[in-house]
Amino acid sequence: MENEDEEIVVKDSNGNILANGDSIVLIKDLKLKGSSTVIKRGAKAKSIRLTDDENEIECSIDGMKGIVLKTEFIKKA
Repeated sequence: MENEDEEIVVKDSNGNILANGDSIVLIKDLKLKGSSTVIKRGAKAKSIRLTDDENEIECSIDGMKGIVLKTEFIKKA
């Protein structure tokens, strides 16, 4: 069983460590679930928030708030 006091290390697709407040760039076009909106490759997000899952971050892109992205589709800006 994992120790809950351990820090979760979140890494982008290139292995760079991410922290709250970092800026990221999408490396692939992504379709938003439940919407016909597509977020294009190269879209930038500032001030990301880390989640409890090491494979996901939360951010705002193009005025859309609360978007959760998998870390395999982003790189640190």
